[in-house]
Amino acid sequence: MNRILFFTIFLLAGYQAIAQSSDVLLLKRHKKTIKRYFAGSNIDITTTTGAYISAEIEKIKSDTIFLKQYVVQRIPTNLGVFVLDTVTTYHYKYHYNQVQAIGKTGRRFNLSASAASLLGGGVLLTVASGVVFLVDRDNFSPGLMIASASLAAVGYVLAKTGGKGMIMGRKYSLVYLGVSDNRKL
Repeated sequence: MNRILFFTIFLLAGYQAIAQSSDVLLLKRHKKTIKRYFAGSNIDITTTTGAYISAEIEKIKSDTIFLKQYVVQRIPTNLGVFVLDTVTTYHYKYHYNQVQAIGKTGRRFNLSASAASLLGGGVLLTVASGVVFLVDRDNFSPGLMIASASLAAVGYVLAKTGGKGMIMGRKYSLVYLGVSDNRKL
């Protein structure tokens, strides 16, 4: 038994496990890392030219982000059901300094959905109060109409200010961390 174990260790000692390490992008907020991006992860970015891209990171190498964006379309079959089909793919490459904003992370409060709910509910209640005013003025409540109009206004303001993503600058920063070994063997 000891001979078999010794022989196995002797055979495996000559082999090396070689793995390709990937470079990493760190999204920091006031010098604290809040998200790591590496090859294979999805990213939503707005570039300095104004282009919005939602894509998968193919690789990060030498300060450059290589992105692959899939265009997926629903196609009907003969059975009456739909199948998702990849129509085409687009390849992009950007220097990490060309990233102007990154979309919100999934753990945060969704301000856009709340703004839409407030705006829609406020408009609906305002219209309903207007109908009650025209039909039955005895049951009309001016306080409800003012409150519903103010909710719609708050929803509109939240929709205009929120959802821009994390803009690189004083608060957020994107840091390139070169981990890969680029030497030639």
